[in-house]
Amino acid sequence: MVEIIPSINAPTFEEVRRKIKNVEPYVGWCHLDVTDGAFSAHETWRNPADLPLLKTRLKAEAHLMVSEPEKAIEPWLVKPVERVIVHLEAARDVPYLIQKCRTAGIQIGLAIRPGTPAESLAPWFGRVDLLQVLAVPPGPSGQKMSAEALGKVADLRRGCSRCRIEIDGGVNRETAPAAVAAGADILVVGSALFGAPDIPRFISDLTV
Repeated sequence: MVEIIPSINAPTFEEVRRKIKNVEPYVGWCHLDVTDGAFSAHETWRNPADLPLLKTRLKAEAHLMVSEPEKAIEPWLVKPVERVIVHLEAARDVPYLIQKCRTAGIQIGLAIRPGTPAESLAPWFGRVDLLQVLAVPPGPSGQKMSAEALGKVADLRRGCSRCRIEIDGGVNRETAPAAVAAGADILVVGSALFGAPDIPRFISDLTV
């Protein structure tokens, strides 16, 4: 079963809360885009001290598109966060990041952005809970899925049949079927979902 996770890409905590409320009745997870203006020139809300104020039934995955995630990860290891995703390109000590998450009882995912080959994730097969293909440059919602993203998903699926594979960026009614056919288990959807006139219908259409 393919899972749809709404992407919460917002400049303020108030917008984060509003977007979560809009999708809360229809999904089990939300995806918090966290960018720092360094790893990505784009900046979003990124204050983990706000997390206890979310008051949501949803599980959250925090996608840390930040430089030096080793220095940033600790405050994100709190409810409602159930999974943290860090970028292989930014990480200096992946075993340390894995250990921090395991100790906190939090899942960990490893992401690669456009331009990074899928095989760079191979050493971490079976050692992390999720592999993510970021199909757009780290930044705002509404970008077009990169041409090589589906090939990366397919390469990861061939290399690791049991891995959970997530694709994030440019997912919509047109690209979702191809992403699933390539082997994605989880589709992170942002602007196409929030721009849909009927959110539950849109989610239902993507999971058919």
